[in-house]
Amino acid sequence: MILNTVETGEGPALVMLHGLMGAAQNFGGLARRLGQTHRVLAMDARNHGASPHAPGMDYTALAEDVAETMAARGLDHAAVLGHSMGGKIAMMLALTRPELVERLVVADISPVRYAAPSRAYVVAMQGLVLTPGMTRRDAMAALLPAVPEEGIRGFLLQNLIFDGDVPRWRVALDWIAAGMDAIEDFAPPAGARYDGPALFIRGTRSDYVLPAYMPAIGGFFAHAQHAAVEAAHWVHSENPHAFLAALEPFLAS
Repeated sequence: MILNTVETGEGPALVMLHGLMGAAQNFGGLARRLGQTHRVLAMDARNHGASPHAPGMDYTALAEDVAETMAARGLDHAAVLGHSMGGKIAMMLALTRPELVERLVVADISPVRYAAPSRAYVVAMQGLVLTPGMTRRDAMAALLPAVPEEGIRGFLLQNLIFDGDVPRWRVALDWIAAGMDAIEDFAPPAGARYDGPALFIRGTRSDYVLPAYMPAIGGFFAHAQHAAVEAAHWVHSENPHAFLAALEPFLAS
């Protein structure tokens, strides 16, 4: 699958991969900043943003989408950065197509299976009754009982498009819901290993990269470096200055 890609800047290629229910546009100012030194290609994962909808949300398929899109853009290698689900896609690409990944950056995720709250968010989005004349404020209020955190509701509702009488989801909720088990999991081929440079940036107030996960990271990524940013899970948007302070020297090394 060829993914919708937002491209900016010139220089060494940097592929950026968003998390579940996100989109390439979420990288916004970060992509523009990195575009001062890199050719930045922010991609919408399948069933997200403006990319095509299709069944299959396992990371092997999602990584192959990235590989195919890189080839279509004339790239035989790039630095690859992914956050959350995008981090798992980036890791799978590095483990299955290491020749494509010049260096790897993983933002606040580990190569392990999670029982994360994301499944409940998908169910809540599927349960939202879309009615004629519904506004964003109406949708925020309707989603409140299932998703009390205002910031998360706002993030999820970025995917609700108000271009007609009845709003519509731009994400393929049914395919994502069907793929949640694969999204929570991480199952690379036996013996897979990436020997290139890798940087794992975690949020200090997040539990997605715990000490218990370090053996898994080290087992797949022998040269993994680690950095901590004062933030929760959305490290790159919550503390972009500190995120860039960790990221830019690694990309330049």
